[in-house]
Amino acid sequence: MPLMQDNELDKDINLRELASRYLIHWKWFVISSIIFISIAFLYLRYATPQYSVSATILIKDDKKGGIASELSAFSDLGLMDNVKSNVDNEVEILKARSLIKKTVYELGFNVSYFVTGNLKTVETYKKSPVKVTFFNTGDDFLEKDTIFTVKILSTTQFELFDKEENSKGKYNFGQKIDSEISSMVITSATSSKKIENFDTKVVSIRLLPLNSVAGIYRKKLQVEPVNQKASSVLTLSLIDPVKAKGSDFLNMLIVKYNTDAINDKNIVARKTDEFINQRLDSINSELDDVEGGVETFKKKNKVTDITSEAQLYVNSASTYEANVLQTTTRLKVVEAMLDLMNKNEITDVIPANIIPEGDAQNLIAQYNQLVLTRNSLLQSSSLTNPQSIILERQIIGLKSSVIESLNNLKSSLQISQRDLQRQENLLGGKIGEVPRQEREFRVIDRQQKVKEALYLYLLQKREENAITMAVTAPISKVIDEAYVNPLPVSPQKNTAYLLAIFFGIAVPFLVIYIRDLLDTKIHTLHDFDAIAVPFLGDVPKAEFNKELVNQHSRSSTAESLRIIRTNLEFMLNTIQDSEYRAKTVFVTSTIPKEGKTFISVNLAATMALTGKKVLLVAMDIRNPKLDEYINVPSKGLTNFLSSKEGVIEDYIIKQEGFEDFFILPPGIIPPNPAELLMSKKVEALFDKLKNEYDYVVVDTAPVSLVTDTLILAHFADAFVYVARANHLDKRMLAIPGSLYRDGKLPNMAMLLNDTGGIDGYGYGYGYGYGYGYGYGYGPDIQKPKTWKEKLFNKK
Repeated sequence: MPLMQDNELDKDINLRELASRYLIHWKWFVISSIIFISIAFLYLRYATPQYSVSATILIKDDKKGGIASELSAFSDLGLMDNVKSNVDNEVEILKARSLIKKTVYELGFNVSYFVTGNLKTVETYKKSPVKVTFFNTGDDFLEKDTIFTVKILSTTQFELFDKEENSKGKYNFGQKIDSEISSMVITSATSSKKIENFDTKVVSIRLLPLNSVAGIYRKKLQVEPVNQKASSVLTLSLIDPVKAKGSDFLNMLIVKYNTDAINDKNIVARKTDEFINQRLDSINSELDDVEGGVETFKKKNKVTDITSEAQLYVNSASTYEANVLQTTTRLKVVEAMLDLMNKNEITDVIPANIIPEGDAQNLIAQYNQLVLTRNSLLQSSSLTNPQSIILERQIIGLKSSVIESLNNLKSSLQISQRDLQRQENLLGGKIGEVPRQEREFRVIDRQQKVKEALYLYLLQKREENAITMAVTAPISKVIDEAYVNPLPVSPQKNTAYLLAIFFGIAVPFLVIYIRDLLDTKIHTLHDFDAIAVPFLGDVPKAEFNKELVNQHSRSSTAESLRIIRTNLEFMLNTIQDSEYRAKTVFVTSTIPKEGKTFISVNLAATMALTGKKVLLVAMDIRNPKLDEYINVPSKGLTNFLSSKEGVIEDYIIKQEGFEDFFILPPGIIPPNPAELLMSKKVEALFDKLKNEYDYVVVDTAPVSLVTDTLILAHFADAFVYVARANHLDKRMLAIPGSLYRDGKLPNMAMLLNDTGGIDGYGYGYGYGYGYGYGYGYGPDIQKPKTWKEKLFNKK
């Protein structure tokens, strides 16, 4: 139960942390939402509304309708098998380019009138103050694509401009104008008051190719059955910015559809009548010729019933065929036995009961008995046994008899086979004549029956077609004329604002998510979960640069260091060490500029404030940074280790302002730091220091660059592994994870430095190891810009 509560608590914390990651940027969400809502408002204000127009018609079930209704006279011949249904056909006809082209041409949709407003251009269908009438048009007039402008000057006069806005002159309304495309007359509205009240007094006339306009409306048009299964009712719909234009299009489309269907009916009916009469005359004469041919055929071949005579021949042929098959099978068996006898050894028996007739069966039985007797005798005697020799001679003689008997039987079967085949061939010749006679008669008889059936069929259809020609009705009935929905289908106000709110929230959310996704730096203690290393605590962004923590420090950084000190004491108290009293705490990191020296100095200072005797040892001898925080002499640890004389007390200094805080400076940078740290003096040094101090804090080098820290690791009672937030790459956490699992750093615990911001420490770590490892860290490296700085180009 407690475990469940912990899991629920962790989940609640994770969700709270995830939510706070986005809520901290609430201003961006508000700004983004306002921007997108403004865009939606402008879109709704100036977008051209689109209206839905629909009409409903009933397709009359006239035996497949349209052209098919006339051809239904021949439906029992299978001419309409490929026709799916009446509704399916009519849907395709209504959407046909030719029908739509006729509709557009009838309505004159290839000529459009537009007026230009402040922000958008509006089509003035049936409301234009002017109208253009074209005449003397050429063959390519319907393929023209041009535009010209009419500027109304008065109730009687206007000025004409071409598509380049060049003036073509001033004209009176009703005056003939000759242009490149055709001759035309521009007339004014019926009321002069309408021209005077017209706002812009400038009208643009657009002439489009008829095929292009038809293609546009063909894409818009939707024709669907009301019920997909059994209904013949179709709904015609389209979406158009001009209500009246869409309504006129659907109504005219239905009119043209019915007109074409009626014309098709009349054309097909007349053609059908002509076809039937021509065929009746032709078939009448052909039928007389066929009936005379039947009589001539029977006299010539002297037959009355070809089928009965052929049946007798077939029955006899079947009998002979069965005998031939049986004889051939027996012959194959005899040949197989002869082949086996020739290959058979004297000790092998041969199959019995295979040859049922003749002397061969008895001879085979005697042969097998002698072979078995001889084989049984040889099991108890040798080949030189007189009885065995006698049996062998008998077997050889009997084998010759069997072979001779099989050869006689083979000859007999071959004679029988030839005789049966000869009889079969004679009978086959008679049967072979029957198909020819039957084929010739069937051709003649089929022609006679087809001619008779077709003659009667055409007589019937001639009467049906005469009735059809007498009645001509529209193919469809209009149930509902074109109706325009008064509310636009696009743009939709609610949808536009909902999408604006959605994108207003989604865009900053996505930006923050992508930023976090591409961010490979560590930020919180949860980034350490993957490596499962104990966590000692975190230190917030420093509020001071080079100043040491003292007893008067009350900053968040100072308090966090005191918490780190307390946690470290608990960890060190679990370590049992009977030989030494002092505890050695090593401080390291993965890479430079993680605040390792800062933590070492201030951690030692906080320990010294508790009344403990503390020594800070600067063992980062390759590139020491202790002098950035404390004034230390140039001589120190490396001088002691490299000299043969001198004592360590000569290099240890006491820090001002502290009673028991001592420091061992790094000294000069040696040419051989690794060898120097591996000397025996280092071990003796730690033995001495542990007996003289309560705590020994050691500032070591980063573990990913050099081996110095690993060389000294066995002298440590505990390791404080510093990782700087917003600086260390998460992928490099594999290094402390591996060191912890392998136990290379005793009692290792992680410390997260510089939390609560991404600006980094003010003091600047300034590592510039000259080791040639290619990390590129140095005092000249500038702090990377934050995403806000990059977004607003701030420095």
